[in-house]
Amino acid sequence: MDALQAIEAKYQALAARLDEATLRLWVAAEARSLGRGGVSLVANAVGVSRTTIYAGLAELEEASKASKKRGAGSAAASKPTLRVRAAGGGRKKLTDLNQGLLDALDALVEPTSRGDPMSPLRWTCKSTTRLARELGEMGHTVSQRTVCDLLARLNYSLQSTRKTREGSHHADRDAQFQHIAKAVAQFQRQHQPVISVDTKKKELIGDFKNGGREWQPAGQPERVRVHDFIDPELGKVNPYGVYDLTANEGWVGVGIDHDTAEFAVQTIRRWWLEMGQPLYPKAKRLLITADCGGSNGYRVRLWRMQLQHLADEIGLTVQVCHFPPGTSKWNKIEHRMFCHITNNWRGRPLLTRQIVVQLIGSVTTEQGLRVRAELDENIYDAGVKVTDEELAAMAIERDEFHGEWNYRIRPRGRSTA
Repeated sequence: MDALQAIEAKYQALAARLDEATLRLWVAAEARSLGRGGVSLVANAVGVSRTTIYAGLAELEEASKASKKRGAGSAAASKPTLRVRAAGGGRKKLTDLNQGLLDALDALVEPTSRGDPMSPLRWTCKSTTRLARELGEMGHTVSQRTVCDLLARLNYSLQSTRKTREGSHHADRDAQFQHIAKAVAQFQRQHQPVISVDTKKKELIGDFKNGGREWQPAGQPERVRVHDFIDPELGKVNPYGVYDLTANEGWVGVGIDHDTAEFAVQTIRRWWLEMGQPLYPKAKRLLITADCGGSNGYRVRLWRMQLQHLADEIGLTVQVCHFPPGTSKWNKIEHRMFCHITNNWRGRPLLTRQIVVQLIGSVTTEQGLRVRAELDENIYDAGVKVTDEELAAMAIERDEFHGEWNYRIRPRGRSTA
């Protein structure tokens, strides 16, 4: 039985014998014995207001001080003076005295549907202090603490926005997901490599703030810059990741130049030479699942041309399946590898490029994820054009179902390549 259930059980047993004053002191004693958070816990368990508990705590404190002055030897000295109100006594609730208070508060919190759409609070933070001030200007005198209680009574709570609306999506979105799943399952049954690729968020190098919190000595937070202006000497890095869906392993190329298709394919090449080839020595095909945009987008000619070079070099047929537009969050690498990398360097400034490589390379999970990282200091030109002649020379075969999203690139002969 937890603390909440224990207090509820005590209250049920004693409720018939407790008058108002005794109840106030009992709930105060229970809250004090629980320590931090005890007031809220007892208030929820018994159903009394926090104000009543704080009043009881004050009475206990006053009685304790009086007892110390008179001396602790007398048993009577430890007994506080109790007062029992007459039936119906005590201050009336504001909502009983002011019938329009709840309606006025409801209209302020949700002005577009219940009140004036031009209310000034529609364009400001609706803090309880502001709400109390606005209610006061409307003739409803109320405290900030009471506003909190009234909001809870109206079934309001503090909430953040939630990403649920995806907007318009392609008519064949679900069919493409099924196509990808079928291709992945087929490759895995045949022991052929399947990878998910994507570019992670660019990171500033230097003593900049990084999201999240990390354990530090109390009162000694890591000192970082106030403004996030890029350091001209350290610059930023572009992590491009390759995640092996079958082996639960990943490779990240930490680039220092433009995030281009050439850089993306170079990272895939490094993964194959360092991790993929030893795992799949008999592989004849490679399946890549990728987003539809960015450096590995389905409309990027350079992406396909660089994949053709890769297929020619390693002798594998490279098959590509792109996720439909607006569905990048379903890419496996996002929630199987990138999220763990972000968590591993939370609250830490990325002071150097080597620190980025080390933090990525030290990522592990209980499910056995293993990640290797390498700094890529090559220079990749942006805006490289691929001519129609170069595109026509590629050995590319498109599927009947959305050939722009699903295609395979076969290795060409040495003379052709």
